[in-house]
Amino acid sequence: MPIYMDRHYTEDATRQGIANAHEKDIEIQDKHNCKFITYWFDDDRHTGFCLVDAPNKEALQNAHNEAHGGIPHEIIEVDPKIVEAFLGRVKDPEPVNPLGETHTDSAFRTIMFTDLKDSTLMGTIFGDAKAMHLLRVHNALTRNALRGFKGNEVKHTGDGIMASFDSVSNGVECAIAIQRAFDVYNQEHPDESLFVRIGLSAGEPIEESGDLYGKAVNLAARLCAHSEPSKILVAELVRDLCHEETIPFVDIGEITPKGFTQPITVYEVQWHI
Repeated sequence: MPIYMDRHYTEDATRQGIANAHEKDIEIQDKHNCKFITYWFDDDRHTGFCLVDAPNKEALQNAHNEAHGGIPHEIIEVDPKIVEAFLGRVKDPEPVNPLGETHTDSAFRTIMFTDLKDSTLMGTIFGDAKAMHLLRVHNALTRNALRGFKGNEVKHTGDGIMASFDSVSNGVECAIAIQRAFDVYNQEHPDESLFVRIGLSAGEPIEESGDLYGKAVNLAARLCAHSEPSKILVAELVRDLCHEETIPFVDIGEITPKGFTQPITVYEVQWHI
């Protein structure tokens, strides 16, 4: 059966209330041929998300309606492997104490793209073997930083990496760590310097109907493409939610990225300081 993710918006929802609703869903799921896999809840945005194995959207809606009356605002079909890549799990979180209580995490994520400058020319400049080695250097430097700041690698794009973070500050600090790692590498290898662009955005998995994290992913990719080598560009939301006070941001004005109808304010992270 297909796997669906749904979105619930309830202004007075609580973590315990969402947990109780999940238990009620599980109690009656067999009647609707559904399996409620797990859920996420965001206190700040009053949004909950369920991951459900169901024959169709109607069965999922009917199960929710009978269990607790919480009809989802949106439902999209998803690939559980991609969900796990973004969110880090596709099962209920482990209990955090002997009473069986769990930590219910938010589905809000910061999305990061890296792009290695002139990656397609490296074969011509250095030869295929050396070009592959340099791409592996990019991968290693980027993945080392991801591990250090609890980032999840969503996919390798061929000349870069797409990653997600459950903390906005971790995402920005990871981007800084990547640029600093490349800077050190370039000082030690001036004849084979590597330069990377980075873009970051943030959002919820189905803020709008469509692809998983569609708007946040598209904006992070556009910011990465708009960036100059060795730069980090972030969306205004990322700047606003980054609680690391020592990170300096500079307003570089508005752009209207491809696929977006309204201009957005872009900030550059001053990682050299």
